[in-house]
Amino acid sequence: MELSERLDDVRARISAAETNAGRSHGAVQLVAVSKTFEAEAIRPAIAGGQRVFGENRVQESQGKWPDLKAETPDIELHLIGPLQSNKAADAVALFDVIETVDREKIARALADETKRQGKLVRLYVQVNTGMEPQKAGIAPEETEAFVELCRGELGLQIEGLMCIPPAEENPGPHFALLARLAKQCGLDRLSMGMSGDYETAIAFGATSVRIGSAIFGAR
Repeated sequence: MELSERLDDVRARISAAETNAGRSHGAVQLVAVSKTFEAEAIRPAIAGGQRVFGENRVQESQGKWPDLKAETPDIELHLIGPLQSNKAADAVALFDVIETVDREKIARALADETKRQGKLVRLYVQVNTGMEPQKAGIAPEETEAFVELCRGELGLQIEGLMCIPPAEENPGPHFALLARLAKQCGLDRLSMGMSGDYETAIAFGATSVRIGSAIFGAR
């Protein structure tokens, strides 16, 4: 199956999941995860009308996205991987959305950089819904206070919450938890769901899904 066919298939499944969940068509944004793929592998997705992409690493993204964004200026680029504070300046310069604000040090670095660069970057707080020690993210019970710190003291534009459920668990309860936390924080954007579980995520209220292998193939 060609990339264009895989992209059409994912779009059709998102649309069906929206309908099944009683949600309006177009309620869910597709973030095509292009990490590890070179520019030549990404261009067919752009040609197919895809405009929102997700990357895991700042340095890798710097090698391909400036040219791609110059070619297609309406591309929206999301950082969906962990961010180190020493990469905050580069991340603010390149990305439109950063989905992995997961600790105070990063929040403060982003606040400093957005002021310095005069650029408004939309942000998501990553929540470690499974409390996995090896995984980044704010603890669920600390989420509301952290969002308040980011919005209040630091003046950051927190748009929503993001999570990556434990691989071996039913993702539904994790998606439900993230939706509940977002409501408590007064947020209406939920980045949750990947290639294996995005239809479930849509049923629980995802507003964006991060899909890589179902579009680009195995890495």
